[in-house]
Amino acid sequence: MEYIRESNMEISCINDLEDIKKACINNEILCARALIYEKGSGLHFNIGNYKAIMPREEVAYSPHLSYIKEAAIITRINKKVAFKITDIYQQNGLTTIIVSRKKLQQQVYDEYISQLQPGDVIPCTVTHVDSFGVFCDIGYGVTALLPIDFISVSRINSPADRFFAGQNIYCCIKNIGTDGKIVLSHKELLGNWLENAQMFTPQTTVTGVVRSVESYGVFVELSPNLAGLAEPCEGVEIGDYVKVFIKSILPDKMKIKLVIVDISDSLHEMNNIPYFITSGHIDHWDYSTKYSKKQISTVFE
Repeated sequence: MEYIRESNMEISCINDLEDIKKACINNEILCARALIYEKGSGLHFNIGNYKAIMPREEVAYSPHLSYIKEAAIITRINKKVAFKITDIYQQNGLTTIIVSRKKLQQQVYDEYISQLQPGDVIPCTVTHVDSFGVFCDIGYGVTALLPIDFISVSRINSPADRFFAGQNIYCCIKNIGTDGKIVLSHKELLGNWLENAQMFTPQTTVTGVVRSVESYGVFVELSPNLAGLAEPCEGVEIGDYVKVFIKSILPDKMKIKLVIVDISDSLHEMNNIPYFITSGHIDHWDYSTKYSKKQISTVFE
């Protein structure tokens, strides 16, 4: 089972009041862009030619939290929001529609999240990038955290080096706390050392990004789960894209020896993430090669 993420939804095309009433009766899921937030009232929307209000207490659902911070509500302004209609009433000749995102998200928890297990692979959409990780929408605005340490084997200085808001990605469930908070992991889907190394050939030149500059050499990322060590090179800085010559690939030692040929002066956009896994379930993941002294693995339990 999979739930649509809010940013990927289409704005609902519904105008006639009778159709709006049917949507309410049929418990349909609708989507509209939040226009304003009125303190004491809630988020305001337009559904066709009619005004709709989402009371503050109906903006989001959490199994153990009844109070939603005002700042979290304000962030929804001018963004797509999914909801269900809970009431329609007439007052002073005007039609008012009451909608609830909380009701929809509770359904997501009951029917989807409650069934998820550590190691399950799910689609997500990045909603916000922070210094410590990224928040992802896993279904109708229900968010989960992907911490920076779980993003890739290749170390990065900031999650912004890897992701941007609105990006569709895949993650696996790391754990779900008793408070309902969901933690995600990403690196296990990007292939182990050998799978990544097989994409490259010794005695060839490729492009990589500098992730660390040390006195003894420069670490260059060739893919999100693979980095090599280049000989010291003056003038390179973290974040630079460089052309490197692959001297050798040593699986037993999990090492790739590089030589920096040139610093690329062209602009590079984030490429599509090279996923090796996009569905199913993972019980155990080994990154390291069989005879390597350094063993990196993940056990989902």
